[in-house]
Amino acid sequence: MSGPVYRRERIPVRGGALRAGVWGERGPLVVAAHGITSSHLAWTLLGPDLGRDHRFVAVDLRGRGGSRDLPEPYGMAAHADDLAAVIEHHGGGPALLAGHSMGGFVVAETARRHRDLVDRLVLVDGGAPLPLPAGAGTVREAIERTVGPIVARLERTFATRQEGRDLWRAHPAFADWTGACAAYADYDLVDLGDRFEAACRMEAALADAPEVYALPGAVPEPLPVPAVFLRAARGMLDEPDLPLYPPGRATEWLPGVAESTVEGVNHYTITLSPRGGAAVATAVRALAH
Repeated sequence: MSGPVYRRERIPVRGGALRAGVWGERGPLVVAAHGITSSHLAWTLLGPDLGRDHRFVAVDLRGRGGSRDLPEPYGMAAHADDLAAVIEHHGGGPALLAGHSMGGFVVAETARRHRDLVDRLVLVDGGAPLPLPAGAGTVREAIERTVGPIVARLERTFATRQEGRDLWRAHPAFADWTGACAAYADYDLVDLGDRFEAACRMEAALADAPEVYALPGAVPEPLPVPAVFLRAARGMLDEPDLPLYPPGRATEWLPGVAESTVEGVNHYTITLSPRGGAAVATAVRALAH
């Protein structure tokens, strides 16, 4: 039996249209949001799997991918309102929302702002406030220390597509290079005619970044709907002993969330590897029914 057909669509939102990838035509609605400089192809392994028995809709957030030209303001509230428009476009809620990395903060804010449209959350190595890295004096320094070369690429251009792919392939987190990783890297490149650049706009990343850190005055806040938190056991650079989220961080900042660890994956491969994708799909199916 063949898998669900993948298609791209444009959904009306403030200032234009949001790009989304869609897998599946029937079943519970699942809407997914990606990380700070990423795109909907972070979910390229999840879509064909979940699309067999769900309507799986993964968006390009405002300022990224095919939504890069949507206007400011950015921020979690703006992204949450965009996700609400996606849910309404697909028949209304309540929907299950899945968020990876910064996307976890987006789906959490969607649940808080649009409670009638959301009934469950799957947070994938994101959504609980992060500590500011030691020595980071500004938010820009904080995100550079957290995601390093992945953010640095936003300020450069590439002579060829291969040059852009090579940057991703050299990243320690992508040591196990797969077809999903290649598709993700290719979609990240925008053809400017004589050169290529990353699809994510730096101003969008910088505007959104402050909301992912536990800045002074932040306090733990329970989520308004049932939620699970999947923690990658390995770190941003695939470090075995430096995960983005140490055990217990999610439950400390999101009281009541059900936290578990996905072994053998890092912050990126928790969605872009078969092991990670299977763990996320299992969590979605467990909550969606």
